[in-house]
Amino acid sequence: MLQVQIKSDAPDVEIVQNLIKGAIESEIKNLQRSLEKTNKLLQEFETKYQVSSEFFWTNWTAENLSGGDDEYVSWAGEIKIKEKLINALQKLDTIEYVTQQLPS
Repeated sequence: MLQVQIKSDAPDVEIVQNLIKGAIESEIKNLQRSLEKTNKLLQEFETKYQVSSEFFWTNWTAENLSGGDDEYVSWAGEIKIKEKLINALQKLDTIEYVTQQLPS
C-alpha cells in the first residue's frame, strides 16, 4: 500500500486532497488507455504469428519473424511497456489518502 499524506494549516485541505486524487485518477485513466493500446498491438502480433507474447518472449528470436529485427524490437518493446504500465497501475490503485489539519 502507498500512502499519500497531506498536511496543511489552510482550512481547504479537503480541496487539495480532491485535486491530488483527481490528478492521480487522471493518470490512472491515461495508463489504462495506454495499456489498451499496448494490448491491441500485442494481440496483432499474436494473431499474425499464432503464438502468445509469453511464448514469443521466451522462445523466439528476430529470425523467427518476417519483419526481422524491427518487428522483434517492436513486439519485445510492447511486452516491456505492458509490464511497466501494469506495475504503475498496481501501485496507483493501492494509494490511500490521509489528510491532517495542522493548527494555524
